Amino acid sequence: MKAVQMDAYGGPEVLVLRDAPDPTAGPGEIVVDIHAASINPADWKVREGLRRDDVKAVFPHVLGRDFSGVVRAVGEDVADFAPGDAVFAVTDRGQEGAYAEAIAIKAALAARKPESVSHAEAAALALTGLTALVCLEDAADLRADETLLIHGAAGGVGSFAVQYARHVGARVLATASARNHDYLRGLGADEVIDYTQQDFTEAASDCDAVLDTIGGEVHQRSFAVLRPGGLLIHIAPPPPGFTPPRDDVTVVRPLVARDRAHLERIVELVETGAVRPPEIERLPLAEAAAAQELSRTGHVRGKIVLEVH
Repeated sequence: MKAVQMDAYGGPEVLVLRDAPDPTAGPGEIVVDIHAASINPADWKVREGLRRDDVKAVFPHVLGRDFSGVVRAVGEDVADFAPGDAVFAVTDRGQEGAYAEAIAIKAALAARKPESVSHAEAAALALTGLTALVCLEDAADLRADETLLIHGAAGGVGSFAVQYARHVGARVLATASARNHDYLRGLGADEVIDYTQQDFTEAASDCDAVLDTIGGEVHQRSFAVLRPGGLLIHIAPPPPGFTPPRDDVTVVRPLVARDRAHLERIVELVETGAVRPPEIERLPLAEAAAAQELSRTGHVRGKIVLEVH
């Protein structure tokens, strides 16, 4: 099979498309022929060696955490999938390998692809949807009539989070540059704040929860918009050495565990029309380096997806 491999940490030039061994299914595993793989900001961070505690790369290393495709083979003890099934999945923590034509993965980490979406759309919904659900459904238990502020709302996680929050009846505030305002209103945001023109701490107040996908100084300033007893959920780190300035709010960085249950929840939300796929920019597998550099700008609307088959 073809795979995008790296033999060392470094810049985009370390990513090379080459022949690699075909995977085989061990006990409890399936082999999936990948049709589409998602690009995540973590990918280029792993490539540069910034996530060595999270992913211990063994070279040659194949990046990529979420994908959609068709089951090629099943291993022993796998009774819930058969060759030909369309599935989508997120690799286990510490495992990667989706920048390739095929992958072996635990069957328990895959779910049947929603019939109403393409492979590219399913790949775009996988890790983003799982992350948004862990943050807003599990950690925040977001309810109707609560106010949620989402930072980086036009990105993959943010696009899903806006729609989920609207679905449960929450009031949704979102930060984004002006070019993404119509996009976010179309997803269900009640108010969009142009962070390039306005200080979000002046535009928002008394929020029940903040979902921070940006980190850094945005994390630091988010404490100012929370009501007493509010919740700051973040998936990006605060500034180094930062100490929360308030003890009347809760700060959570949830563990985004991989499992079929969350993927099936994504399927339910998609099939009922509560959530639709984000805007997608498609590139071929051979352009993985260019896709990562685009991701690195931090200004991607929706998701970047590599089309494989």
